[in-house]
Amino acid sequence: MTNDLLGRHRAVLPDWLALYYEEPLEITHGEGRHVWDAQGNRYLDFFGGILTTMTAHALPEVTKAVSEQAGRIIHSSTLYLNRPMVELAERIAQLSGIPDARVFFTTSGTEANDTALLLATAYRRSNTILAMRNSYHGRSFSAVGITGNSGWSPTSLSPLQTLYVHGGVRTRGPFASLGDEAYIAACVEDLKDLLGHTRAPAALIAEPVQGVGGFTAPPDGLYAAFREVLHERGILWIADEVQTGWGRTGEHFWGWQAHGRSGPPDIMTFAKGIGNGMSIGGVVARSEIMNCLDSNSISTFGGTQITMAAGLANLNYLLEHDLQGNARRVGGLLIERLRAVAAHVPAVREVRGRGLMIGIEITKPGTDEADPRTAAAVLEAAREGGLLIGKGGGHNTSSLRVAPPLSLTVAEAEEGAAILENALRSIQ
Repeated sequence: MTNDLLGRHRAVLPDWLALYYEEPLEITHGEGRHVWDAQGNRYLDFFGGILTTMTAHALPEVTKAVSEQAGRIIHSSTLYLNRPMVELAERIAQLSGIPDARVFFTTSGTEANDTALLLATAYRRSNTILAMRNSYHGRSFSAVGITGNSGWSPTSLSPLQTLYVHGGVRTRGPFASLGDEAYIAACVEDLKDLLGHTRAPAALIAEPVQGVGGFTAPPDGLYAAFREVLHERGILWIADEVQTGWGRTGEHFWGWQAHGRSGPPDIMTFAKGIGNGMSIGGVVARSEIMNCLDSNSISTFGGTQITMAAGLANLNYLLEHDLQGNARRVGGLLIERLRAVAAHVPAVREVRGRGLMIGIEITKPGTDEADPRTAAAVLEAAREGGLLIGKGGGHNTSSLRVAPPLSLTVAEAEEGAAILENALRSIQ
């Protein structure tokens, strides 16, 4: 049955629509931190539909909210007042830390980032964008135009002029050998130099932790130092929280808070986990920025009642059960366990991350050269052991991504770590 579905998939869907595994997997249902495939095999899910199943599979509170809302009305568009949308916007505006915040809902992180770029360029009357090397911000034409990762950039054409800044990858690049303070200082000086050679940009867009890039991050405080330089020149800061938001990093509710010394971002984007699988994305911005557009706009599917009901139920569960704290505690244990394993696997260059957002970089032993074949072999071995993980990375897809639902238990973390240990040792 799976082979038949794979053949049908290939016959009608694009060749560039990536599938994991030599024998692709059809997931039929899930519960908690586990999913099952069409053959009845059970897996511990450490990727959550690309960081989207944030709390748990088939979470009763979300399932109930969706079912009850579906029995009333599913959709009406933004042309009509929408109580669940207003209620979720109020919660997110308050949680964002952005003063006098306005919220606009979209259907995805890509669309959220696209909207943020529209707002920034309209507000600043500039189409120049600063972006980070190794970054990823989505699949739309404008988002691809600011993506600093060649593996996810299928065209060089863009409506924007994009300039790439150093700093998103701590352990690679020309400043990698410096200490954290010197690293930040060097990146700031590079930014200042770059700004001296171009017309004033609209904004810097940055992921506090780079997701598709392999869960890489700068030292805490880098974007705060950047913000001081940007603020002097009126340049906006867009924090892409599509993967880092909602407490996944454990230490903070938003990734930008690790860089909060100079205040919150001007614009923040979110998506993925808030819907726990429902299609929710959005933008939070200061009112004067959000309200700068001088023509009409609507969203047909952004903020629709059924997705907002799911988002409200999911956010309530997250906060009431302190899943940010759980990510900090269980994620800390998992990172240390994986680092202990990696110390005995020469192909592991680095285990990095925080909370339940962990990257394992695979290279050819004794070198910094990416090794995508070996990374793929670990992915396959983990699946055979009953664990689903993800991939990512910069110059080549050579990093494993570990991002379970935030309700992960200590026992499940230990189980997943043991499977990963066996998978990593199988490549030696």
